[in-house]
Amino acid sequence: MSSSNFNIFSFSGKMKILHLTWFAFFLTFVVWFNLAPMLGAIKESLGLTKPQITTLLILNVALTIPARIIIGMLTDQYGPRRVYSALLILASIPCFIFAVAENFTQLALARFALGFIGAGFVIGIRMVSEWFPANELGTAEGIYGGWGNFGSAAAAFTLPTIALWFGGEDGWRWAIGLTGAMALVFGFIYYASVQDVPKGSKYFRPKNATAMEVTSKGDLFFLLVMKVPLYIALGALAWRLKNVDIFTPMTTNVVYFGLLLLYLYDSMLAVRANRNVLTEEVPEFQRYKFKQVAILNILYFATFGSELAVVSMLPLFFLETFDLTPVVAGMVASAYAFMNLMSRPGGGWISDRFGRKKTLLILTAGLALGYALMGVVDAAWPIWLAVVAAMACSFFVQAGEGAVFAVVPLIKRSLTGQIAGMTGAYGNVGAVIYLIIYSVVDASTFFMVIAGTAVLGFIALLFLEEPSGEIAEVDEDGAVTMIKVT
Repeated sequence: MSSSNFNIFSFSGKMKILHLTWFAFFLTFVVWFNLAPMLGAIKESLGLTKPQITTLLILNVALTIPARIIIGMLTDQYGPRRVYSALLILASIPCFIFAVAENFTQLALARFALGFIGAGFVIGIRMVSEWFPANELGTAEGIYGGWGNFGSAAAAFTLPTIALWFGGEDGWRWAIGLTGAMALVFGFIYYASVQDVPKGSKYFRPKNATAMEVTSKGDLFFLLVMKVPLYIALGALAWRLKNVDIFTPMTTNVVYFGLLLLYLYDSMLAVRANRNVLTEEVPEFQRYKFKQVAILNILYFATFGSELAVVSMLPLFFLETFDLTPVVAGMVASAYAFMNLMSRPGGGWISDRFGRKKTLLILTAGLALGYALMGVVDAAWPIWLAVVAAMACSFFVQAGEGAVFAVVPLIKRSLTGQIAGMTGAYGNVGAVIYLIIYSVVDASTFFMVIAGTAVLGFIALLFLEEPSGEIAEVDEDGAVTMIKVT
């Protein structure tokens, strides 16, 4: 993980930015995932029902899909320093509200608002891409993503102990409140400690802040098509809430209609932002291919989407398959999340060394085989072998995530936040779709479905073009800067 120019133990220059930024992401995940390890205590403290608990879990991810798109746009427009600091500070408010909630309605509203902090990941992708050269970018983005993602595992391990330490029925409130306080304080520290770009470098902003820019008529149509699954996933969440009797049929239909109107408005903004491509050709040197973004969206659907879904169901899978206690099942299943510390940086490092497309092809093939293997795990397997299979599968999943985000910043620098936002949102779409599938099929079929989508990702990858040469960026004054991507 180190080279003459990449010393992971350094805390100056670009390495200082990397360490502060992965820690900001780590805190967003601690706050976002502070619910799961506290569910038992919250249920007991406020007398919640099973459908209410399910609803809180769904609400936790609902807002993250649109939030990642919005945060991506804000990051490109205002810079990662301001946006990350503001997100950490503002997200502490619903976190504190959740900690002092006295009934289900207050819990639900606060948890829905907290879904916004799940968008923090997008911001750091742009920040890291500004500080690291192309040949180190996969490794740096992998460390950022992998170590930050570890926040979910850290929350699971530490918060129950903190709650016990405070003691009593309200221990969970102190534990969750503490995560909000950490986010609040670090928001100010981050703002005071980082800059958007190295000294002497320029921060490139998109010409239009309301929608992603594309560079051809065909790509504009492609963009409108790729927006559809984001709204389908939100509609699927509403359908799920109706199934657990939280939404009435009338409420669900109102949500569906609202989502349709929102899609039409979103499409109008995209067409308006790109009306120039309808009447004139974009100069060759300024073009990029939207298919690159679409392929990465599909791959992140299969990688991060499956990770979020599998992390949610794996403890129960081990508990039921091998008749373990809840504590042991949780510890065994956590091996899957722990792999993030090395797997995601590993995927980025391999991508830096051996090529973006080749790495993704190998990892996606491994992902499909890994989930197919998980699909045949049953009680006849030795438990240690099932754990090894889960860890091997998680390596390909998380290394694949690292390899996807090794490519994201190499498409169009000024749009990195928006491209990362859309790709990240597709990860959440994957989680929603996979979890809904899990609610209606058995675990073996669930794993096989993920393996099938990974095969589709592999086919899509055959159309990816290896990033090469330079990206042309034009600033507000019309000056052209060429940025190397190889």
